Amino acid sequence: MDDELRDRVRTAGERAALFNALKHGNDPDVGAIMGPLMGDNPDFRPHGDEIPGVIAPVVSEVAAMDEAERRDRLSELAPEMLAELEAEDATDEHVLPALPNAETGSVVMRAAPNPNGPWHIGHARMPAVIGTYKQRYDGEFICRFDDTDPETKRPDLDAYDAILEDIAYLGFEPDRVLKASDRLETYYDHARDLVDRGGAYTCSCPAETFSELKNDGEACPHREKDAATVREEFEAMIAGEYAAGEMVLRVRTDITHKNPAVRDWVAFRLIDTPHPREAAAEYRCWPMLDFQSGVDDHLTGVTHIIRGIDLQDSAKRQRFVYDAFDWTYPEVLHWGHVQLDAYDVTLSTSTIKSLIERGELSGWDDPRAPTIRSVRRRGIRGEALVESMTALGMSTSDVDLAMSSVYANNRDLVDDEADRRFFVRDRADEPAVAYPIVDGDAPAPAAGQPPVHPDHPDRGTRTVPAGRVYLESGDLPPVGERVWLKGYGCVRRDADELVFVDADIEVVRDGTVDVVHWVPVAASLETCVRTLEGDVTGYTEPGIADTPVDTVVQFERVGFVRLDAFDGRSTDEDDSTDAELVAYYAHP
Repeated sequence: MDDELRDRVRTAGERAALFNALKHGNDPDVGAIMGPLMGDNPDFRPHGDEIPGVIAPVVSEVAAMDEAERRDRLSELAPEMLAELEAEDATDEHVLPALPNAETGSVVMRAAPNPNGPWHIGHARMPAVIGTYKQRYDGEFICRFDDTDPETKRPDLDAYDAILEDIAYLGFEPDRVLKASDRLETYYDHARDLVDRGGAYTCSCPAETFSELKNDGEACPHREKDAATVREEFEAMIAGEYAAGEMVLRVRTDITHKNPAVRDWVAFRLIDTPHPREAAAEYRCWPMLDFQSGVDDHLTGVTHIIRGIDLQDSAKRQRFVYDAFDWTYPEVLHWGHVQLDAYDVTLSTSTIKSLIERGELSGWDDPRAPTIRSVRRRGIRGEALVESMTALGMSTSDVDLAMSSVYANNRDLVDDEADRRFFVRDRADEPAVAYPIVDGDAPAPAAGQPPVHPDHPDRGTRTVPAGRVYLESGDLPPVGERVWLKGYGCVRRDADELVFVDADIEVVRDGTVDVVHWVPVAASLETCVRTLEGDVTGYTEPGIADTPVDTVVQFERVGFVRLDAFDGRSTDEDDSTDAELVAYYAHP
C-alpha cells in the first residue's frame, strides 16, 4: 500500500468511525466499520489484510472524543454524512440507538441471568432493552440461565421462576428459555473438539504458579502436551477422577498477549459442591462462563450481545474459541453500570439476601428493598420501569437512574384510572386528632360526597359519613379559624368541636380557606401503609373496603398506593400487622 492510498484509507476510516460512533451512541471499533468502509471503497479490497492496522489508530482517536468533538470533526470531514445523521435523528421514533449491522427478522439477543436470587432493579435494564429491540427488529429474545457455578454463585432453585415472573412483569416473554446446567454434554463435546484442534490443554499447575508464569508471559510446562494425553486427562476430569483444584482445561491463546487476563484462560474446572438442580447434581466438571456463554451464543444464533463495560475481556477471550472453530463472533455493545437513588440498600443480590437473612428486610418484596418484586408490590407497573431503563440509552459510562423518573412514568399510567380515597396519617410525632362536627349557621350534613375522580365526573361521588372525624394534626386550624373538609364543606374550629359553616365553595376559590382530607372515626379502617422509610399507620374512609386487593388508588394529598391486604383478603400469608388494611406506597 503506497502512501497516497494509506492517507485515503486513514481519512475514510476516520469518517466511517465518526459516523458509526454518532449513529450508535457507542465507541467505534475496527470490526464494526470494516464492512461499510470496504463497501463504499471497492479499491480498498485488495488491501483488506493491511487496512485494519492502518485505521486502528484513527478509530482509537475517535473513541477518545466526546460526542461534541465527534460532531465537529465529522462536520469538517464530511458535512453530508452529519446531515444524514441529523435527518435520521429528526425522524427516528426510537429511544434506543439502532443496532449495528442489524437486519429485521434476523436479530437474536439473550439475557443471561445467574439465578442466585430474584432480580434487583438494575437487572431490569437488560430485558427492557432486549425486549424493546426484539419488538423493533421483529427478532428473538432468549433467556439463558448461566447456572454453571454451583459453589460461589450457587443457584437458588426458586430464582428461575422468579426471574421469568420479573420478565413477564416488565411486559416481555422470552422465545426460548435455556438452562446451561442442562447442557453439560454439549460443552464437553465442544471442549473435546477444541482439544483435537489444538486449542486447549489440561493443566495441573497450582493456581499461584500459573499466575506467576502468566504474568511473566511464560508458558506452563503442560502447554505442549499431545492431544491424546489432553483428551485422556479431560475425560478423567469429566469422570471426577481429580479433586477440585487439581486439574483444569485451559484455552490456548497467546501467552504473550498484552492483556494477562486473556492468556490461556480456564475453560473447565472441578467443583465438589453438587449443583442444587437434581438433573445436574452428578456433574463435577463445570465450564467457566466465558467458555459456556461463548459456545451457547454461537449455537443459539445470537447476533448481538449487550454486556457491561467491565466485561470487555470476555470477547477477547472468546474470540480464540471462535477462531478455532471458524465461527463469526456476534456484534457486541457495552454499557456502564446503573446507579440508583432513593434506596439505602446496595444494588447487589448477595447484599439483599444477607439483609433478609439477618431480618433487616422482611423479604425480597420489602418496600425498602431495591428489587423488582418490591416495586411490583408497590403498584409500579413494569412499563414504567421499562420506559426509564430504555431512556438511559446505551452509554458506556455509568448512568444514574432516578426513581423519580420511574414514578413520573407510572403516574402517567395510573393517574387516570386510580380512584381517590382519604387516608389520615396517625404518626407518633404527629398523631391524628378527632373532633365532632356540629350544626352551626346551617345544619351539618350527615356525610360528604367527594368525587371518585376529579377529572371524571361521570364516575360519580363516594359517600363518606361525617359525625366525629379524624384530621391530621397539621391540618387542624387554630381556634376560631376555618378549614374546608374536601367533599363536605366549610367548618370553623371551636375549642373541642368543628362547627359547620356552609357548603359555599367560594371561600376556597378566594384562597382564604385551606382544603384538607378527613375520615370518619366510627367507620374508618385502621390502615398500615408500607413505605421506603417504614410503616405509616392511620385511618382510611370506610368505602375502600369494597375495593379489590391489588387495586392502585390515590390517597389524596398523600400519594398513590397499592391495596395489598384486607382482613380475610390478603396477597401474603403473613402481613405482620393487626391493621384492617395494608397498602404499599408507590410514589407521590
